[in-house]
This record gives sequence, C-alpha cells and structure tokens, in this order.
Amino acid sequence: MDTAHVEALIGMLVVLALFALMVLPAAIGIAHERRIDRQLRRAGTARDTTRDTSRAPAGRTPASAGHPSRRGATSQHTARAA
Repeated sequence: MDTAHVEALIGMLVVLALFALMVLPAAIGIAHERRIDRQLRRAGTARDTTRDTSRAPAGRTPASAGHPSRRGATSQHTARAA
C-alpha cells in the first residue's frame, strides 16, 4: 500500500467518525422519545382499563371529585396581563 491509499483511508475514517459523532445525539434522542411514547401508551391503556372497571354509578358525581375544573367557580383563578 502506498502513501496515497493510506491517506485516503485515514481521511475516509475521519469523515465516518465525524458523521457518527453528529448522528449519535439524534439517534439517542429518537430512542428516548420512543421509550417515552411506549410508557405513555402503557399508562393510557392502564388508565383506560381501571376507568372501565371502576366507573361510578350512573348519575351525578360529586363536584369535588375528578378534575380541578369540576370543583366549582370559586377555585378558578383568572390570569391578568402585567
């Protein structure tokens, strides 16, 4: 192998290493987001199954149960511009 081939090989390896360094954070971010999506999907499925099995009897639910917006008008605050 002559010097020109060795220099070309080294140059190609440097370019590949730089490419890997630039792609690696994106690949890690994609894997992280996919893991979070799986966890959210599992949590949503678990929440749906528990909601189906523990439904309240038909009729009105207490005003203080559930979401904070169901507690009445006194617990709501309005934002004011500065």
